[in-house]
Amino acid sequence: MPIALLALAIAAFGIGTTEFVMMGLLPEVATDLQVSIPDAGGYISLYALGVVIGAPALTMIGLRSRRKTMLLNMLVLFTAGNLFSAFATNHETLLVARFISGLPHGAFFGVGAVVAAGLVAADRRGQAISMMFIGLTVANIVGVPIGTLLGHALGWRWAFGLVAVIGVIALAAVAVLVPKQPKPTEVSLRGELQAFRRPQVWLAFAVVVFGFAAIFSFYSYIKPVLTDVSGFSATAVTPLLAVFGVGMTVGTAVGGRLADRSPLKTLCAGISALAVSLVVFALTAQNPIMAPIMVFLIGATGFTAIPSIQARILDEAKEAPALGSASIQSTFNIANSLGAYLGGVVIAAGFGLVSPSWIGALLALVGLGFAVLSGRLDSRPKRGGVVASHQASPATESELTA
Repeated sequence: MPIALLALAIAAFGIGTTEFVMMGLLPEVATDLQVSIPDAGGYISLYALGVVIGAPALTMIGLRSRRKTMLLNMLVLFTAGNLFSAFATNHETLLVARFISGLPHGAFFGVGAVVAAGLVAADRRGQAISMMFIGLTVANIVGVPIGTLLGHALGWRWAFGLVAVIGVIALAAVAVLVPKQPKPTEVSLRGELQAFRRPQVWLAFAVVVFGFAAIFSFYSYIKPVLTDVSGFSATAVTPLLAVFGVGMTVGTAVGGRLADRSPLKTLCAGISALAVSLVVFALTAQNPIMAPIMVFLIGATGFTAIPSIQARILDEAKEAPALGSASIQSTFNIANSLGAYLGGVVIAAGFGLVSPSWIGALLALVGLGFAVLSGRLDSRPKRGGVVASHQASPATESELTA
């Protein structure tokens, strides 16, 4: 694999760290800035809002820029946002800083996926995309724990200072290692938006919204489940969260290889396995041996599908690969909010701490339904027996009937 993928992975590592480290530092930040925990939750939601808005907006602004230039600009904004967070003096300032930090997240991954896919032969693009996203998953194993420990030992500002340093390293790595990208020609916003008239693009978004809301329905409430249901101590939860991160990393790596062979089959198999894993966890959460095993498998099965969904959107939005890929990042954050919300609803309704896993399984099945529908549209010929020209390949078209 090209060494340029390492530069993209380093950047993804920094982005993943800043996205999740706030969750472990929320009480300390709230105390220091003299706000309540619910108010401090805005530091997480404003980051997510930045991702949702910034992914399509910044990608459209940078349509005529070279993709390497776009990556560098996003990393400059990312580093600045985290420095701003580290030096924020009050609640309002930190809210703004977190929003700014989230803006380049989706645009970087969107453009980065296109660049990664373009660095290798077509039959290895799933692996290339997965290499970048492995940086994001490793952040949950290494970056977030280190950032949290640093924040507890020296103060929460040091955690964001560390992320800013990672941003500088990523900026240098991309500048040196990523090859020069050609300047886009004949690009127009109207032309880019034409791709969004296709049902397949919206079906891909629907798969993400429901399929990945399944993961976040489970993950948003994993700590109280592991302590109050599985019986683990609060101290033991931290390494168990790292187990989830290891599962994410393994799933992303395996999913990249499988996506190169059969994207749609990999997508359907991953979501199906996720639904089964969530059901098994709901049934065995009280078992201290089975619970960690299922935490690993939920992370692995859920993230197996990520390279496949990225490959699908690159196929179905060929006229706007960067915009389509960036928009997928927006839908991931919508999935995050939807999963957490529905999980909270069933807990509040008195169904117990394990109930979000059941909701997650149902959401995964809905996502699977959209994936199957997408496959059926692939295999359906146009009037007169001519298959739609934008489909990826005969192998892809026949995956669900093979």
